[in-house]
Amino acid sequence: MSSFYRIQSTQQLQALQGQYPGINHPHYTVGPREGHGPYAQPKEPKPPKMPKAKPGPKAKPGPKAKPGPKPKKGKEGQGADGTQEKIDKTFKKVKKKRDRFKGMTEDEVMSRTLTDILDNNLDYVIIGINPGLVAAYVGRWFPGHGNHFWKCLFLSGFTDEQLNHMSDTSLPEKYKIGFTNMVARTTPGSKDLSTKELREGALILVEKLKKYKPLIAVFNGKCIYEMFCREMFGKKPKKLDFGLQPHKIPDCEVALYLMPSSSARCAQFPRAQDKVHFYIKLRELRDQLRGVARSDEIQELEYSFDLGLAKEDAKRMAIKEEAYDPGYEAALGGAYGEGGPGPEEGQSNGH
Repeated sequence: MSSFYRIQSTQQLQALQGQYPGINHPHYTVGPREGHGPYAQPKEPKPPKMPKAKPGPKAKPGPKAKPGPKPKKGKEGQGADGTQEKIDKTFKKVKKKRDRFKGMTEDEVMSRTLTDILDNNLDYVIIGINPGLVAAYVGRWFPGHGNHFWKCLFLSGFTDEQLNHMSDTSLPEKYKIGFTNMVARTTPGSKDLSTKELREGALILVEKLKKYKPLIAVFNGKCIYEMFCREMFGKKPKKLDFGLQPHKIPDCEVALYLMPSSSARCAQFPRAQDKVHFYIKLRELRDQLRGVARSDEIQELEYSFDLGLAKEDAKRMAIKEEAYDPGYEAALGGAYGEGGPGPEEGQSNGH
């Protein structure tokens, strides 16, 4: 490997030739030292150093800004800005609204009414406040599958078989039982009736009782009888006991009888068996008024009732068992199956 030397003078070349033979090799030339002489390249001057700027005084921190109000949470299914959130599995399932009246609106159902089932010389007329939506839609008395009326009739011996609302028109002839209401107008609940309607209804009811002259007018629930007394006698009774009432309608011999509401929502007597006693007493009153002697085979038992135990029993089994009657399903072709009409809340007559 050869080296390259730059010789600065002839004297230097001669000295090197004496020391190193072959110094005149073409790789050895005479010239100025690197960085000197005519071949030297001038170095670029370095830029002058800029003095560093002295840091100024530190600015004092200002007062911290108070945090603004937190963004309001949007409604379920909406973000804070009102936009629709993305629907995912975390959203609750929306319960599908039941078509209770097979396409009819509530207003259309409320335009219907319930026909009285009355005849002359009946033993009993069962009296309610006014028709509920289900009764008006079906056109039958006590159609709610949670209502205890038909079961109580059977358990107390009024009927020799378990009937349902489809048998309502057969009761006057076969069992001397009829039906009517204080007010004819259909509403979702009795609270929707005006004072004027109740006052006029009480007068119309009295006229019906005078016309058909049943032996006993049976008020199906305390609420109905209190309304009747308030409109008929000007005040509510201070104390109400179930059974034969001391009040008398002027110029009318009809006995007034109060029994617990047949509705399954009756908190005082939540089961059918809790109400049967009052149906039995109603039959005994009929026999007494008709002058029928009691059979010696019938033994009077003392009746006791524990509301707490009855409610616990009802929660366990009674109401669940009585909530569905196959007779309703067969009578209406499935109208009282799953999704069909149920008992109306707020109307103690179970209509």
